Amino acid sequence: MARLLIVHHSPTDTVRSLTDAVVAGARDDSIEGVEVVVREALDARAGDVLEADGYLLGTTANFGYMSGAVKHFFDTIFLEAGGALTDNGSAGTAAGGRKPYGLWVHGRYDTTGAVRSVHSIVQALGWQQSAPTLEVLGDVGEQQRASAYELGGTIAALLSQ
Repeated sequence: MARLLIVHHSPTDTVRSLTDAVVAGARDDSIEGVEVVVREALDARAGDVLEADGYLLGTTANFGYMSGAVKHFFDTIFLEAGGALTDNGSAGTAAGGRKPYGLWVHGRYDTTGAVRSVHSIVQALGWQQSAPTLEVLGDVGEQQRASAYELGGTIAALLSQ
């Protein structure tokens, strides 16, 4: 059975509503053969990453960057999970297995820096973006929750094949 790891930082009810929709989409009854594992960013470990076949990541946009909790997750798992570094210590481009991932980001005013920072680290892990990034500004309504549900279902469905 394929395993989908959902790692998120959802510190508010607004962000939690997106996370809940992503998880519900990943667990849609029509998707078979996928175990969905959900971890708060501060609780996720390299073993969770290594055992997964695909990933969904959720973060807030804080001061033009991903949340500190998601950054801590990456710092904790990076090398053990196969992250690539260049000779000067910056993130490189990993070779090998390209596991699918999706990303959702919530911000009040801007998500650009948060999206860019996550994508640059994930590139060094060798994962493959397999759905458009869901960027949500401000309040979360039914349309944003539906998009989050679709994101979760899309990545899970990719793993069920």
